[in-house]
Amino acid sequence: MRFPNPLVPGRLLQRYKRFLADVELETGDIVTAHCANPGAMLGLTAKGNRVWLSISDNPARKLKYSWEVVEADFGRGPEYAGINTSHPNAIVAEAVAAGFFEEFAAWPRLRREVKYGKNSRVDILLEGDGVAPHYVEIKNVHLMRQPGLAEFPDSVTARGAKHLHELADMVAAGHHATMVFLIQMDADRFTLAADIDPAYAKAFSMARAAGVAAVAVCCRVTPEGVDVTKRVPIA
Repeated sequence: MRFPNPLVPGRLLQRYKRFLADVELETGDIVTAHCANPGAMLGLTAKGNRVWLSISDNPARKLKYSWEVVEADFGRGPEYAGINTSHPNAIVAEAVAAGFFEEFAAWPRLRREVKYGKNSRVDILLEGDGVAPHYVEIKNVHLMRQPGLAEFPDSVTARGAKHLHELADMVAAGHHATMVFLIQMDADRFTLAADIDPAYAKAFSMARAAGVAAVAVCCRVTPEGVDVTKRVPIA
């Protein structure tokens, strides 16, 4: 995924009210950016972190800046991480179209945000001739408390646990289902942050036992774009 326009660099002053961030640009101007991330963003919101913002040309938007990328130290020196949780579906869809996910080869048709379950929308629905539909949920990952170990979630997510139960229901109905953890930074392995959200970890174990597949993939994140690069093992 390429950012359509060059991002604007700056320094983070504070993130507050979950969806707002004050940033000092290199010009010295201070702007308020939209933070499209409902999580705790542990380890990413230190004052002074380098950040990159996109600019919207939509005159109807209250905030024209959006926080896209942060440079933080995960114990291995400064690294880029993507924090915008509105991008993962598009990033994964591009990777599917490019053939990155070999396990999806039997489903050549892709639709996004399709209604399913109990008042939910699946992130990606894959379809093909002669095969049952494949339901794919995607979660953005940007928590790293140990060097190289990516974790999810970074805060309690009842909605995420609900999605796991619904994927298990799809498998029980004769369909296919996969949980994709999109790590918007470099990592060597992935695990569930069971200490942060025990209910989600329990739901994940239940879903896996019910036949839901899971895969964790890393991205190369730069101020120019975000691309899926490799798989990492799930511990």
